[in-house]
Amino acid sequence: MITIALMMLVAAGSWTDAVEVRHDENLCLSYRARLDGPYLVVEAKLEPGWHTFAMDNRQRAEEKLAGKKALSIDHPTEITVSGGMTVEGPWYQTPPKDFSKPELRWFSWGFERQAQFATKVRRSGSGDVRMAVRAQACTDTICKNIDVTIVLPTAKRAAGGSPVINLNNLVRVR
Repeated sequence: MITIALMMLVAAGSWTDAVEVRHDENLCLSYRARLDGPYLVVEAKLEPGWHTFAMDNRQRAEEKLAGKKALSIDHPTEITVSGGMTVEGPWYQTPPKDFSKPELRWFSWGFERQAQFATKVRRSGSGDVRMAVRAQACTDTICKNIDVTIVLPTAKRAAGGSPVINLNNLVRVR
């Protein structure tokens, strides 16, 4: 059983080094990425008290507002891929938690503790893959804009075979 689990992790490819996001000296969250079969997986790990927002946060809020004005809409997570890969399908994400306060006409969905984002990719070159992550992370009193780059070096692009990630645990981004 342990041997099978280790083989699955090796097949999934190695995670990149974590890219940390800090507010002053305090860690807010970190991102890392890996190849998992034909999928690129980006993981966010959030520190206690912090949350970040779904890739489709704006679409979800606009659906709930049904044409009404919102006080504001939290910045969704955006991931763009460049370098030696292209995105070949829709993005998937951890099912987001509803943070909405309808009485204030404020609708928002996101993640606490951990979130994963995945999409099918195709190799399009031999260079390093870059993932630009733009997002927002907040506590009850502060928000931090995020603009970071995760680099997946060519050496970590060797993963192939069957994916370990189970897309049934994720939801398609709208």
